[in-house]
Amino acid sequence: MTDSTTALLTERRSTHGDWLVQSQATNAIKSLFRQYANWDELTPSQAESLDMIATKLGRIITGDPYFKDHWLDLAGYARLVSDRLET
Repeated sequence: MTDSTTALLTERRSTHGDWLVQSQATNAIKSLFRQYANWDELTPSQAESLDMIATKLGRIITGDPYFKDHWLDLAGYARLVSDRLET
């Protein structure tokens, strides 16, 4: 692994949490989403947005909850869907 990759992973661990713990949390959230009937009714972009939101939630609960980018990303993925919905 290069020094730049090692540095990036060290930085991400401080903001995103330990990779194994974060991936477990994220997958638990994604599994929860898929337990409900409406999951199968979602468009691909809605499902992907929820998956990305699950990832951001996992990072918040296992990493740095004060890392602003996590919260901005949550809003961004919701916005990608809401901008495409008809009112």
